[in-house]
Amino acid sequence: MSGAKPMILATDVHYTGKTALAAGVLFEDWQSSAIKRTVTAPIYTVAPYAPGNFYKRELPCLLTLLQAVPEALHCIVVDGYVTLGTENTPGLGLHLYNAIGQATPVIGVAKRPFHNTPAECAILRSGSQSPLYVTAAGVPLDAAKRYITEMHGEFRIPTILKQVDQLCRGII
Repeated sequence: MSGAKPMILATDVHYTGKTALAAGVLFEDWQSSAIKRTVTAPIYTVAPYAPGNFYKRELPCLLTLLQAVPEALHCIVVDGYVTLGTENTPGLGLHLYNAIGQATPVIGVAKRPFHNTPAECAILRSGSQSPLYVTAAGVPLDAAKRYITEMHGEFRIPTILKQVDQLCRGII
């Protein structure tokens, strides 16, 4: 789609037994409440969950989803971490960033802290006392935190991120 404004893609994956549904919500800017398009990709065989190697299960699902997204992307948001702990161990988001040739920035938004998550990764939205944890590759952390803080919604979880969660669970 030449000439079209690059989109932001929020992603999530829901697992049911040995299958999964990867979902994506495309939107134009960080403050937007309007979805431009949704995309889903059924995954018929997923790797078993392996503690410390979550990316081995989720990365193939996200790569399959990306094959269904022809739009130019400004950024990809994943449900989880880009890097882990103070050591910046590669997490799902960094594995995705590298798998796509570092062509598109990746921002991770996690609901719970990982062991040794740096304090500077935490953000509070809309008066919530429970932080979200933001990590990033291809974009400075300060900018990534600002983007997620500015996302539409009155609650801790931004509207678009709630919608992609519901989409992968088959709720919408």
